[in-house]
Amino acid sequence: MTAHPQSPQFFLTAPSPCPYLDGQFERKVFTHLVGARASALLDLLTQGGFRRSQNIAYRPACERCRACVSVRILVDEFQPTRSMRRVMQTNADLFGEMAQAEPSSEQFALFRRYLEARHANGGMAEMSAVDYAMMVEDSQVDTRLIQYRRKGPDYRITGRSDEDLKAVALSDVMADGMSMVYSFYRPDEADRSLGTWMILDHIRRTRELGLPYLYLGYWVEGSRKMQYKIRFQPQEHLMAKGWERYAEQATD
Repeated sequence: MTAHPQSPQFFLTAPSPCPYLDGQFERKVFTHLVGARASALLDLLTQGGFRRSQNIAYRPACERCRACVSVRILVDEFQPTRSMRRVMQTNADLFGEMAQAEPSSEQFALFRRYLEARHANGGMAEMSAVDYAMMVEDSQVDTRLIQYRRKGPDYRITGRSDEDLKAVALSDVMADGMSMVYSFYRPDEADRSLGTWMILDHIRRTRELGLPYLYLGYWVEGSRKMQYKIRFQPQEHLMAKGWERYAEQATD
């Protein structure tokens, strides 16, 4: 007899206020990512517009709104704009060390600074050190933590640095690309454009891994919080008939 693994069970959340569009309510469909099939299931669900949070894969299932659109960058075709090249030059003194996802007190301190400066009223504002550790560690897929620091005097020899942490990205490596799960950075260094820099660095890393896509999560037209994602082109959007190339021209 052939034993067939149990199919995932999907659940639907109750309506709650939308964090992106005023006056709208969101609902999500979700399932658990557990066991030996977690990575394969995440690959399949991500291609279908799901995102990961800890051991949960979810996607919007709103009754009256379809504003959330899954976005992925075509990394082999990507060319940075002039402003992006300036960001790369500004941050040439930084490097990112990618390792297994393990939390630290230094990361959490930066995480709290970021939330207090950028998302003081958001849903993550009350997260404790334990909550943060769970966000980082609670994964049964190939999850990496990239820590960005300034290159120290011994960097050319050791490839490491003891400089203060500038930014952190929690990312998944999948069969067809990388997916940026969550990132945060020093809020007092706005001139570095560290959010943009981390996406550019992930495009480079995804290309070096020989993978075609960098998944950025959802773009919400009309939401200022999400507008930055549209700058990284060419990109594809998940529409009713599947992934389609987005035609709008990137702005510099």
